[in-house]
Amino acid sequence: MTPLLAKLPPTWREAIEELWRRRLRTLLTLLGLIFGVGAIVAMQAVGEGSRREALKLVESLGLRNLIAEAKPQDDATLRENRARSLGLTVSDAQAALAVVPGAEKFAAEKRIRTHSVFSDHGSSDAQASGVSPDWFELSSLQVAGGRALNAGDDETLAAVAVLGHQAAASLFPDADPVGQLLKVNHVWLEVVGVLADRDLGKDDFEGVQLGSESNRVFVPLSSAQARFRFEPREDPIDRFLLRLDAPEKLAAGAGVLAAVLDQRHAGIADYQLVVPQQLFQQHQKTQRIFQVVMGAIAGVSLLVGGIGIMNIMLANVLERRREIGLLRALGARRRDVVAQFLREASVICIAGALLGLLFGAMLAYLIATFAGWQVAWAPVPILLSAAFCSLVGLAFGVYPARQAAQLDPIAALRHE
Repeated sequence: MTPLLAKLPPTWREAIEELWRRRLRTLLTLLGLIFGVGAIVAMQAVGEGSRREALKLVESLGLRNLIAEAKPQDDATLRENRARSLGLTVSDAQAALAVVPGAEKFAAEKRIRTHSVFSDHGSSDAQASGVSPDWFELSSLQVAGGRALNAGDDETLAAVAVLGHQAAASLFPDADPVGQLLKVNHVWLEVVGVLADRDLGKDDFEGVQLGSESNRVFVPLSSAQARFRFEPREDPIDRFLLRLDAPEKLAAGAGVLAAVLDQRHAGIADYQLVVPQQLFQQHQKTQRIFQVVMGAIAGVSLLVGGIGIMNIMLANVLERRREIGLLRALGARRRDVVAQFLREASVICIAGALLGLLFGAMLAYLIATFAGWQVAWAPVPILLSAAFCSLVGLAFGVYPARQAAQLDPIAALRHE
């Protein structure tokens, strides 16, 4: 007898020993519960990981932001549309800021066709962009060293730059980037800041391209427009972010923003609107469908496990009729017989839940390894799921226990 088993009350010790004598049958009964609990635990872990990853990706776009992006167009369409629309401009963002309810501030970006980026210390394949001063705040980007771009840089067309973490490591592997010079295409720039590392793990979310800020060079928007070459018919900016003061205003704000841009672009659909909050809600809707399917599979496994518990308990009742008759003849009450068989069912449920938790954790990490999904743990839902699964199994043990208690003692003692 193990020390742990010796510490248990005699009634529980007897229940465990009885099941151990029929351990193969008990193990087969446990499988249904193990698979059911494991499926729910894995579903919870993968679902929570997916939710947190989606939230992180959406936060990189801004949960209170509206995003207007210029649409790519072929030369013929672009030539025709430019007769009526100038494309996406800073003036569009300023007009939206003045009209959209709850709009607080905006930030614009213009991507630079980057041919070469190098310094005296190294080179990089980073892409350059011109951004307005509030870009870093609206994109939730933090500066790890130096400073961010400010309004003074934009007003004076300053030849300065802020580097992403990866770009800084490539261009200045053995030196502090702040205060150093780098050359983007034909333009020399002074590094005034380096962004903190933010690895999102993905380049897009729900079809929307993310910034890949770690391998970027940011320059003041006005300076970029003045110092770099662009095609005559290009959109003056590629996109702008408009931050609202409350998430509940996003739906109405998107409608007003679309109306403003339609009017300013003469009805030409040369832009598209993105609402990050709606992307997150769409992702959660898809995730809920996945959880319903997984929950149905887990429910079937639990049902099978519960039926297995009922089956083994009924078999135990038949095999132990003489024992039950003897207990009743010696004065055991019906409630004592019910309690004895319920304790055995409880041992099966607890063991199945614990093994199911272990199996679910292994399954979750296995899925994460082969499918590339994220895993995160929310202890309360997982423990509640395990407790619910145990109660389901215990409920299936009630009927056999009642059947045992209702046996006639004399008939049970005569049973061969």
